[in-house]
Amino acid sequence: MATMYFTLSILLTLLHHSEPSAETSVFVQKGQDVRLNVQTHVTLKKDVDVIFWKFNTLHNVVKYPAKVTFERYQGRAELIAGDFSLLLKNLQEGDSGLYDAVVSGNNDRNVATYLIKVQERVEPPVLTVDSLSSINGTCNVTVTCRGQNISVNSSCNSSTCSQVGESRRAETSTVPLLSVYVAGGFIICNHSNQVSWANDTKEIKTICLEKEGDKEDHNYAVTVGMPGPIIHVIIIFVGCALIGW
Repeated sequence: MATMYFTLSILLTLLHHSEPSAETSVFVQKGQDVRLNVQTHVTLKKDVDVIFWKFNTLHNVVKYPAKVTFERYQGRAELIAGDFSLLLKNLQEGDSGLYDAVVSGNNDRNVATYLIKVQERVEPPVLTVDSLSSINGTCNVTVTCRGQNISVNSSCNSSTCSQVGESRRAETSTVPLLSVYVAGGFIICNHSNQVSWANDTKEIKTICLEKEGDKEDHNYAVTVGMPGPIIHVIIIFVGCALIGW
């Protein structure tokens, strides 16, 4: 009797470990396709077992046998009979959710669980220079990196950037990541999510040289400029000399 209980315990343990323990998160760019594989070995008993792929546990997507794609997913989903995987096509944000593969027969068992998150491609960010300063000969640049619903303010020099502020225009469930850093002599504003990225860059050397050029132009203007009262004095002096004073 003890041997029978021990054997039963092993069988239950193997059954438990043959099923997925948690959902697998998958990020998909809007408009792209994705293929979901079963996560354990599947053998269907003839005339007994049927495999279903379900969306959010309520909606049937496909089943086999017979190979059927349910009306809501006609043209957008396909079951690959050879390995029971699910091909989802042209995913939209409304397709985000939980996808389960369930073998239904004498006993139902879950053979795959995925959490699909559909995201749009991020918009290109915009990097702007707010101010410049020079400390001990080091050019420091304050910049703003703007992306979707978020902006980041950073202070940068030739080797590093430090974030000094952040603002969000709206809260969303999938806020893209916005980062500012220095690489190869450029300040890089990088905008990314789990499916795409884009960046805007500015060369530090060019920014600092423009600052020096502006400073020289400003100094030149001050040097040759002459206040109004002084001009008047010079005009009066020249006039008196001409009339013999």
